[in-house]
Amino acid sequence: MQTKIYNSYSEFLSREDKTENGVSKEFAKENPNFSDDNLSNKNCWNCSRCSGCSRCSRCSDCSGCSDCSDLENAEPVSGKEGESGIQIPVVENIHAKVLAAVSGDKALNMEAWHTCNTTHCRGGWVIALAGPAGKKLEAKTSSEFAAMAIYSKSSPIKVSPVRFYESNEVAMADINRCADEEAKIVK
Repeated sequence: MQTKIYNSYSEFLSREDKTENGVSKEFAKENPNFSDDNLSNKNCWNCSRCSGCSRCSRCSDCSGCSDCSDLENAEPVSGKEGESGIQIPVVENIHAKVLAAVSGDKALNMEAWHTCNTTHCRGGWVIALAGPAGKKLEAKTSSEFAAMAIYSKSSPIKVSPVRFYESNEVAMADINRCADEEAKIVK
């Protein structure tokens, strides 16, 4: 699949061909073989040499990478014996914890799921706050699915997946709203 360089993640999300891969200028500079590395991927952002999302180089929003959604080796969940599935972690008071995490200096970057251990987008923080279980879920599915599943299992206050692709300012306003709603429920 074709991979193009975009000025921002927002520009990538607005592309006409949704199967096309995209990379930032910075990522392209650091990974000169990005185009060849993404030939079998679809809809990936800043991916390089994806294979089961275990050898990715700063993958973000992998979708359609080789074996990304293969759940045959997933941990069992409750159900019929032998039924495979995935475990979804619960983060107590998730909205308050996300608000606390993103309130740090430069802790929120809505243009990438994970940029380092202290900077993530909203969904990236949800995964990070779930710890190793969140990372495992993300590796077995996708960043978006993992964040949505953790949010859904952790709180009755629902967050639409479109919220993972907003600007920092819009995301902060909604994160504050959700934390306020959660505080009213927890009392």
